[in-house]
Amino acid sequence: MQLADLLDHPQPLPSSPRLLALLLTELKQLQPDLRRIDQFIKADPVLSLRVLQAANVPAFSLSGQVSSVSEALALLHLDQVQDMVNQIIGQVSFKVGAGLPLAQFWAYSQDCARVARALAGLLQYKQQAAYVAGLIHALGELTMRAASPQLAELDESCPALDLRRAMTEREAFGFCYLDVSAALAGQAQLPQMVCDALAYADAPFDNEACEPLAGVLHLAQWRARAKQLGLQKNALTVTFPSMVAEMLGLDIDMVLQQDPIDWSRPASRRMPLVVQT
Repeated sequence: MQLADLLDHPQPLPSSPRLLALLLTELKQLQPDLRRIDQFIKADPVLSLRVLQAANVPAFSLSGQVSSVSEALALLHLDQVQDMVNQIIGQVSFKVGAGLPLAQFWAYSQDCARVARALAGLLQYKQQAAYVAGLIHALGELTMRAASPQLAELDESCPALDLRRAMTEREAFGFCYLDVSAALAGQAQLPQMVCDALAYADAPFDNEACEPLAGVLHLAQWRARAKQLGLQKNALTVTFPSMVAEMLGLDIDMVLQQDPIDWSRPASRRMPLVVQT
């Protein structure tokens, strides 16, 4: 599996059927509720990326600067959004495999997005860009799974949402899901800060530019994956990426206090679609 091949021969990626049905129903109303449409789109990584891509084409004066779904919807016509939804619905069904159920993927992506936005708010940084980065950062994992059965073999030694997943994939393939996600964001013409955050989320300060958003995303991934893994207090302390946190002026208590969702509910029982963003 080569990164260039994944990008040259992209596979259609899935959205929640329930979300698409709700969104399509809203779009067909005589007076669609823009707030609900915004919330529905923000709950889905694939649709969010498509909407942002459409808003960042050269035809718009803000090309290359749109980093939030709300900004994108201010530029697009609702019939464009409806066309995107219909296109996704008409695609061949996607089978991700037993190693990463789609409901778990969607819940994890939403968790990561919310934590990233909360941390960005704490740092008085770009919250909407942080939310988008958190929401779409794992799309590369789906892209890799659509292209190669080798990912299922990798799941046996390192589950898809394990804290070591990026490192394990790089050892096996020479790149990881974050590299693929960064390339997808680049193809969609998302702002460079978002692309850099995705590319360096696993090692935020390897980039000479030291994009703070990469550090925010790194911490958000840790928190969301720790929840999926069911890590308790001692394990949280041991696995906490303290060096990244210190570079941002944070500590573990500050990070844990930013949880904007109910972590007391088991991940398996949380619905894959939560529209309150």
